[in-house]
Formats: sequence, C-alpha cells, structure tokens
Amino acid sequence: MESPCILVCSIDMNTGYCFGCGRTRDEIGLWTSYSDAERRAIMEALPARLETVERKPRRETRRTLMARERNLT
Repeated sequence: MESPCILVCSIDMNTGYCFGCGRTRDEIGLWTSYSDAERRAIMEALPARLETVERKPRRETRRTLMARERNLT
C-alpha cells in the first residue's frame, strides 16, 4: 500500500496538517481503511497542503536518507 509518510510525524497546529506528509490526523489514522482511489485523491492534494505549513521538518527523514544512499551506490 502506498503511503506518503516520511517518518516525520508532527502536526502543524495552524493548518492541522502533518509537517512530513501533509495529511490530517484523521487521514493518518484512517489511511489503511481508505480505498485506493481515496488515497490517490488525498495524495494529489498533499503538495499544496505542504506549502501551507508554518515550518518544514528540520531533520533529514529516513526515507530521504535511504534515497540519498541508494543514489550514491
């Protein structure tokens, strides 16, 4: 199952979106119960949501680190 999670789980109190993935608490909690179409629709909205959060994550995420390490080999 595809997930936008990047292991930065913290909610922006102004927007209600996770700083890492852009989902709401409800969307995170219900993610596995959504249909593929529902998950795709949410994922399409995430880039715009992430532009509205007050701050960006300060640390490199595990997913980013793994991707960077794969590109070095």
